[in-house]
Amino acid sequence: MKIRHVFAFGLLVVCLVGIAVTAYSQQGRRRPMRGGGNSAVDEPFRGVTAGGEIQPGVFKIESTGVSTKPVVEAADAFLASLTDQQREKTVFPVDDAEWRQWDNRHFPKRQGVGFDEMDDRQRDHAFGLLQASLSAKGLKLSKDIMKLNGTLAELADNYDEYGRWLYWITIMGKPSETEPWGWQIDGHHLIINYFVLGDQVVMSPVFVGSEPVHAVSGEFAGTVVLQEQQDKALQLIQALDADQQSKAILSRAKPGNNALAQAYRDNVNIDYAGIEASKLDQKQRDLLIEVVQSFVGNMRDGHAEIKMDEVRSHLDQTYFAWIGDTKADSVFYYRIQSPVVLIEFDHQRRVAPFRSDRPTRDHIHAVLRTPNGNDYEKDLLRQHYHSHHHGE
Repeated sequence: MKIRHVFAFGLLVVCLVGIAVTAYSQQGRRRPMRGGGNSAVDEPFRGVTAGGEIQPGVFKIESTGVSTKPVVEAADAFLASLTDQQREKTVFPVDDAEWRQWDNRHFPKRQGVGFDEMDDRQRDHAFGLLQASLSAKGLKLSKDIMKLNGTLAELADNYDEYGRWLYWITIMGKPSETEPWGWQIDGHHLIINYFVLGDQVVMSPVFVGSEPVHAVSGEFAGTVVLQEQQDKALQLIQALDADQQSKAILSRAKPGNNALAQAYRDNVNIDYAGIEASKLDQKQRDLLIEVVQSFVGNMRDGHAEIKMDEVRSHLDQTYFAWIGDTKADSVFYYRIQSPVVLIEFDHQRRVAPFRSDRPTRDHIHAVLRTPNGNDYEKDLLRQHYHSHHHGE
């Protein structure tokens, strides 16, 4: 009798473990996250909205005429360079929750294969993937953010949490010129989500930032980032007349951080605010386009041009908002928002190697998202599945 009880109990344990493992697998190898990350990722994806509603019909599947073959080949070469064990932990299903588990902070556990465990050949292939996907300036920005994370490790004397090679790559789906797939780089102050469907690319969410933004000493002395995004926007706000500035500037006081669309904010609602581009003259509109281009231009040139055409087609529905002063040395936040793009730039409080109570120009967070459900190209992926599996 006792043996039967022991056997039944053992069988129950095995079943429960099996159920737990299955659930864990179905959740995309979920890792513990801080700050409400788990609950945010568990929430069904909707996308960034204005007014709380998704605007339908904004995006459509169509040929861009810009080949993604170089990206596919670079991804295949990178995967081929990995060991079986590395590859197993790097590849995820194309619609896996791993897409949404990125974090711009330094402490969360990451998935995928880390640059810190790659040999030189594997790193060359990893950078080859970035090079095939990004513009020259986008690749340089990515590398420089990684270097500045190395500078932060020097300044904080903390090489466990910060460092040039503490960045991880995952591949979602199988690299293909016809079927959907993508890749992600995830680490402190550098996140790129790059989704491919045929010859269409959606590169968002993208998070870029740094602390410090300029290395004045150490191994990477002279490295500096995000000055174009900072200075062009300041030039734009200064180009507005007093009446225009009164509409654009939400507050001249900036005592803290203002970014709204960072990690785990896939479903954030951000109402339009500031001044409409339709209220700008041509020179001011050109400056606004230059600010957007400073972000979108991190994509490889052909797909960046496609995205900028999309931005221009919605220019009259684009808003520019500002928080902070407008002097040459001011700290500030700005937001550019339309049905097809959301950009935030924020001077943040210091975190490391010391903390500060007020924002500084030496700690920047910047985010680019695709509103109305097309972050991670999810709206196009939905349309793809609907057209290929309708009625199943």
